[in-house]
Amino acid sequence: MQPFPLLLRCSTFWSVTLCFIYPTMAQVPNEVINSIGMKFVKIPKGTFTMGAPETELGFGRDETQHEVTISKDFYLGVFEVTQSEYSKLMEKNPSQNRYRGRFDSVDTDELPVEQVSWEDAVEFCSRLSESPEEKKESRLYRLPTEAEWEYACRAGSKTAYSFGDDPELLPSHGWHAKNRHQSTREVGILPPNRWGLYDMHGNVSEWCSDWYAEYPKLPVTDPTGPPEGTFRILRGGSVLGAPATCRSACRYGLPPKDCFSANLGFRVVLNAPAAPADALPKCQQDSGLSQRR
Repeated sequence: MQPFPLLLRCSTFWSVTLCFIYPTMAQVPNEVINSIGMKFVKIPKGTFTMGAPETELGFGRDETQHEVTISKDFYLGVFEVTQSEYSKLMEKNPSQNRYRGRFDSVDTDELPVEQVSWEDAVEFCSRLSESPEEKKESRLYRLPTEAEWEYACRAGSKTAYSFGDDPELLPSHGWHAKNRHQSTREVGILPPNRWGLYDMHGNVSEWCSDWYAEYPKLPVTDPTGPPEGTFRILRGGSVLGAPATCRSACRYGLPPKDCFSANLGFRVVLNAPAAPADALPKCQQDSGLSQRR
């Protein structure tokens, strides 16, 4: 009897078996940095309660709670799009550095871009998707849906803010009217939420892809809003807003061409990139398992 071939066969069997048991290992990165230096973090799929209870301080009548399922992982920008990133791609800066000089140490390149319309934000996503470097990686960019934005902002929390219910704690987590004197600050200074996202509360209001409308009453999966409307959704509050406007559930809308009503900015979704072949477990590459899945 030859024990070595038997041992080899057993080893091969368990290697293949483990590939089936753990098919997602090493397939998709948790973070992505694109060609212009934008950083994205993977947001896991899941189900959450969107909106706010009527007892929440600052509750709005359009924030009726309902169950939402996000059925696929997606990547969201760790930071709001900065003036530097916007200028690289669009070859202009609508913010015009209007906050320069307010603070001695401000790096205006790292301030979030603002005075940006919804249409401007969509154009940014389109140009980024069409850039040669990003097309080579098959990456597509878009604005988050309103549901994706709130899901990511909450990061598993059920409170008014991702850090709790107390608005007195907001100055430690978000730039708003009470701690920034109507001036934006560089992205990423204050602590991130549990999923690694910065400035979800305050700094600039962030455009979402949806038209503004009343919430559905029944559970929904991957909602994208109505097919038409008058106003596009904004989320997150800004340095011009009171603490209540920076809550996870707070929602408001403006015409898609508007860029001057408030500190209007955005962050970007990267559609989950496919795993490259060399990122698959070696046993899947060698055995052809990746072609059979």
